Amino acid sequence: MSDVKSVLMVGVGGQGTILAGKILSLGLMAAGHDVKMSEVHGMAQRGGSVSNQVRFGERVFSPIIGKGQADILVAFEKMEALRWLEYLKPTGVAVVNDFQIPSGPILVGQRDYPADILEELRSRVNTVVVQASEIAAGLGNVRAMNLVLLGALVQCLQLNPDDFTAEIARSVKPSTIELNLAAFYAGMAAVR
Repeated sequence: MSDVKSVLMVGVGGQGTILAGKILSLGLMAAGHDVKMSEVHGMAQRGGSVSNQVRFGERVFSPIIGKGQADILVAFEKMEALRWLEYLKPTGVAVVNDFQIPSGPILVGQRDYPADILEELRSRVNTVVVQASEIAAGLGNVRAMNLVLLGALVQCLQLNPDDFTAEIARSVKPSTIELNLAAFYAGMAAVR
C-alpha cells in the first residue's frame, strides 16, 4: 500500500479544479497506474468549495483520502488550503495558488479575509507557492490557472509530462489547446 500516492485538489467553483483532476487521472492511467478519483462539487456554481481526491499506484482500493493522508494538497485558492490542511500528511507538500476569492461572509462584511495565510501554511507544512493566476494571465487567459497548477503538481510529483499532454489536448476546447499546454509547462517551470 505504500506505493499509493494521494492528491487532494481543492478550490472554489469555476476555477477548473474538477477538469484538472480529470486530466490528472487520465494522464496517470495513461502512465499505467491504477487510479481512483472522487470529486465533490458542493455549491460549485455559486462559488462554493470544490474538491478532487485522486489516489494512484500499483493497486488502489479506494478514492477517499482521510485526514492526515494526502501526500500533496493543491489549493487553487489560498483560504481553501487552510480549510483542507488537516488532510495533508505532516510530511506532505501544499502547492498553493497565491490567489484569493472572498467567501460570502467576507463579501458582506461579517469577516475579514485572513491576511497571513501563506505565512501560517509555511509555518506548519512544506509549502510551494505558485503565482498561477498571474502566470495564466501573462499567457493570455487567467482561466488557464488550473493547468498552471496541474503542471506544478506534475513537477512536484516528478511525473512524466508526456503522459499528460495528450489528455490536455483531448480535454480542452481545440481553440485553447496551445494556451493550456503553455500553462501546463509554465506551471512545471514555476516550481523547478
